[in-house]
Amino acid sequence: MLLFDKLIADLKTRAKKPTIVFTEGTDPRILEATSRLRMGHIINVILIGDQDEIAKIEAEGHYRLNGVKVMDPNNYPDMEAMVARMVELRKGKMTEDQCREMLKQGNYFGTMLVEMGIADCLLGGATYSTADTVRPALQLIKTKPGNKIVSSCFILVHEFVGGDVRLAMGDCAINIEPSEDDLVEIAIETAKTAKIFGIDPQIAMLSYSTKGSGKGPSVDKVRNATEKIKERMPLLPVEGELQFDSAVSPTVAATKHVGGEVAGHANTFIFPDINSGNIGYKIAQRLGGCAAYGPILQGLNAPINDLSRGCNADEVYKMAIITAALS
Repeated sequence: MLLFDKLIADLKTRAKKPTIVFTEGTDPRILEATSRLRMGHIINVILIGDQDEIAKIEAEGHYRLNGVKVMDPNNYPDMEAMVARMVELRKGKMTEDQCREMLKQGNYFGTMLVEMGIADCLLGGATYSTADTVRPALQLIKTKPGNKIVSSCFILVHEFVGGDVRLAMGDCAINIEPSEDDLVEIAIETAKTAKIFGIDPQIAMLSYSTKGSGKGPSVDKVRNATEKIKERMPLLPVEGELQFDSAVSPTVAATKHVGGEVAGHANTFIFPDINSGNIGYKIAQRLGGCAAYGPILQGLNAPINDLSRGCNADEVYKMAIITAALS
């Protein structure tokens, strides 16, 4: 079964449909995706924005939003309770007036809807920057116990007649120069994400070196991170440091005398920094013919995901399904 067919089928079997909040409810791309989600009876949607403005755009675009909940921060009846909860979460870092002012913004208001259990997950970034989506999530949702950072991965899908090939790549969007311990956390979280999307993770810790063929601080970082992962998660298939060809080609892996179950067969790739990660997934997308879904944010207490500001309605729709599947 293809990726989205499976995700949709799984969502439809849930006893309670998850609720997603869109922080930019007046964007036509969001409304088109919402209309499609509503017609498919996949997930419940909350749109943040002015009711009249959304109704106008709905009519102009011939979208079908009957039954979709719209919430306007400027007319929210329980705002004072939300302000009080945000003051508590910020623990003296923001005053009541500052919290009230921040909650006029869709990204903070939407994040608090998730924190208070009104919504299960959030998708933003059609007009906000990645930082504007991640910042309130870090301040209000916070990282899961045991996690120190938020990271990201992309799911790459190459479809063919009768099936698809799926890969996971991290971190391609958040951590610029991850430390050894950051790489450990990124790899473990990316493996968890991969499993959700039907990938049995075989993790390659990527480098310009394969098992000592190159030297330098960045090689040491990847090698040391690999050993730490093996100590923490001894049953998790992981190998490093590996060059990409050693990770995916059995012939190259054999030529370079790299054994084990991962080398030559990797499907989950951890990059040493954001430069290589961002370049790598985009090469797979643009030249390799893969569809790229993400960035999927990892390590938070609730599913919060980010859109590209250049996204189209179909990408919003698919990221909404991915985000709901994580809830």
